[in-house]
Amino acid sequence: MPNGPAAGELAAGRLPRRLTSATVVVLLCGLTLLAAFWNKARCAGAPFREDGRSLAFDLFKDSKVCYSDIQFLWLGRDIDQHVFPYIHGGITGDGSLVGGAVEYPVLSGLLMWLGALGADNDAMFLLHSALLLAPFALLTAWLLGRMAGWPALLWAAGTPLVLYAFHNWELPVVCTAVAAIYVVTALPRYSLRTRGVLAAILLALGFCLKLYPGIFVLPLMAYVLTGGAEAGVAGARGRRFDVRGALLTGAAAIATVVAVNLPFALAGYDGWRASITFQQLRQADITTNSIWYWGLRPLFGPDAVSEENFQQVVSGASPGLIVFSFILAMWLGWRRFTTTGVFPWVGVSGAMLCGFLLFHKVHSPQYTLWIIPFLVLLRVPWTLVGAYLLADAAIGIGVFRYFYALGTGNSVESTEAIVQFGVWGRAGLLLVLFFVFVRAAPRAERPTAPPAPRRDSGDLLPVG
Repeated sequence: MPNGPAAGELAAGRLPRRLTSATVVVLLCGLTLLAAFWNKARCAGAPFREDGRSLAFDLFKDSKVCYSDIQFLWLGRDIDQHVFPYIHGGITGDGSLVGGAVEYPVLSGLLMWLGALGADNDAMFLLHSALLLAPFALLTAWLLGRMAGWPALLWAAGTPLVLYAFHNWELPVVCTAVAAIYVVTALPRYSLRTRGVLAAILLALGFCLKLYPGIFVLPLMAYVLTGGAEAGVAGARGRRFDVRGALLTGAAAIATVVAVNLPFALAGYDGWRASITFQQLRQADITTNSIWYWGLRPLFGPDAVSEENFQQVVSGASPGLIVFSFILAMWLGWRRFTTTGVFPWVGVSGAMLCGFLLFHKVHSPQYTLWIIPFLVLLRVPWTLVGAYLLADAAIGIGVFRYFYALGTGNSVESTEAIVQFGVWGRAGLLLVLFFVFVRAAPRAERPTAPPAPRRDSGDLLPVG
């Protein structure tokens, strides 16, 4: 992907137009966030139980499709007791988290703790968390608007943000991934090594929030290794691979992850390790919306032994297929590099994310927020984008109506059909997008990139 605006853009007036579109995108994003909060707040508020749980939550969370993990996790993780996360926690033999341990990486746990400060019920916790998360959505909208222009409205005013902005703690991790892409593509005054290291730090912070941005470090290293877009413009003749720059990029990511996690691991190893153990023990069931439950589970019997055998198959096949998809994405990206002279690290990152979402045993609805930036930044046909949003809505709305029907004993045929449409429609589209992303050009393709910055000293200082 080209790296930053060229002089021709300024002369053509593209930068002012891009600034205008980014401003409008941010303003519309703010309105969308208000709608997103109103949607979740329908399940929150007086009257409350003694433990601070809104009575409306249990009554309406499925029927009105206003469920959120934020409100749900007010109880069960000692968040309501304002226990600092991980330090005193652990996991019981039956997989229950206790003593402040939560199932997310440490930075998400910190956000959860911060959102609970001053709250004595789940409605206040939801409000505080929304105020904490909203700036990340606005910053993401600004960055996408600067890089892609009007297509950023897909993030800022799309149905996924309404459904999932305050469903879980996804907004900060999406922001780190988008910020990493922005650093690499829109800050040409810095050397590629510098941009690679800064982007790797951002991706590592994302890893400490929700893991998935960590997989983008490998294609980023390949991009730095091959010289980026500057080398592609200059041509392949005389190309020298920047091994040192690639290694510095990877080392920056590893060092950041260690620096963030080490204090928690030292202060309370059991509580820190509990989040990892919890995810390892999590099973593919009716709540995970994955192809494993809807596609593979019916092939096994209804008894406990069959269930155990099913979970064992998933535990082996899921990570194996995810790793295979990562290798395939990198190989396709390298083939693309040999043809174009530029390693498509953003497209390869998107493809790796598709492989992860497709084969992981858990595919929560809010994960759609992870993939939206790639639909914004890359030239994906709008028909595919629309189809993905339709399948996502079938899951994001249909699955809760399905749970409501199950809980009330009503007929589930129609709602189950909607859920199945969402699961298989989304899976098929992820498979298509896997290959589309690798070959896709940026939506806002820029003219000639600036000359490659001088890297004779290997330092991390701005060039010029």
